Amino acid sequence: MKENSIPKATAKRLPLYYRYLRILNDAGKAKVSSTELSEAVQVDSATIRRDFSYFGELGKRGYGYDVESLMQFFAKTLSDDEMTNVALVGVGNLGSALLKYKFHQSNSIRVSAAFDVNQDIVGRIVDGIPVYPMSDMVEQIKIQRIEIAILTVPASNAQDVVNHSVEAGIKGILNFTPARISAPSNVLIQNVDLTNELQTLI
Repeated sequence: MKENSIPKATAKRLPLYYRYLRILNDAGKAKVSSTELSEAVQVDSATIRRDFSYFGELGKRGYGYDVESLMQFFAKTLSDDEMTNVALVGVGNLGSALLKYKFHQSNSIRVSAAFDVNQDIVGRIVDGIPVYPMSDMVEQIKIQRIEIAILTVPASNAQDVVNHSVEAGIKGILNFTPARISAPSNVLIQNVDLTNELQTLI
């Protein structure tokens, strides 16, 4: 598998394919064509075939794709057979909304801890997730072996939180703040700027 050469756009589409394959498998469907996949996930069939080609021979021309084996292949590719613990840093309006998001629909992702400075929520369980004080963040990330952090803190605090997260062993950061944060090259950063996305759409 040539995973080092997979374009970012392809990598972003893989969870979409995987979720639909799970739906098909649950419905008892054995085979699916790139055309059927295309109609379901709203990605043209040529793009789907090109995306799949990065992983070698996944289907046969004229036969289509075996749903169960393709689903299992993407589960392994996306590490969906392993549990990844995630931390949410900042339980304000956006952070609270993200805690309500049903990450459990993916069997592999679990928000196991949240961190905040607000004494009204620190020490409480919010939507099933314990909220710790920021002073406990480094220790809890290490204890719970948390690998991913979702950042919803004020922009002025973002880099400081990143520095401490990296010190604790975080390998990836989903950044919802407008701050352009920096981290060592072995830490992946995905920026989600809702204003930019909306302006791009407009």
